Amino acid sequence: MKQLTETHLAEFHQIKGLVCDRGLTLCNLMEVLQDFFSRLGMTKLKFKPAYNPFTEPSMEIFSYHECFKNVCVIAWGLSLERPTMIMYRIDNIRDLLGHKVDLGLIKKNLICHLGIE
Repeated sequence: MKQLTETHLAEFHQIKGLVCDRGLTLCNLMEVLQDFFSRLGMTKLKFKPAYNPFTEPSMEIFSYHECFKNVCVIAWGLSLERPTMIMYRIDNIRDLLGHKVDLGLIKKNLICHLGIE
């Protein structure tokens, strides 16, 4: 079992999306994901075909974030907390969630902006 640290919670929150339109392709999904991740500062994405029993076609996404430099990271899934921590440069998840949250952070950043204008 994974040990809880200052950057991990026991809970895991996923981000999901849905777009409905005629003529959508996998390329459209890749464009949406590139736009989403670029707003989090991750612009170097690689897409790889993958097997997933619930979706077809499926793919994995690999990215590079400048703040990690040459550190190797392997991971899966996407939480709401981790991109928020990266975006607002929060090192300790307890500064974002829980009873010890600095309400000044919440008051200063009433809305989480992803660069949407």
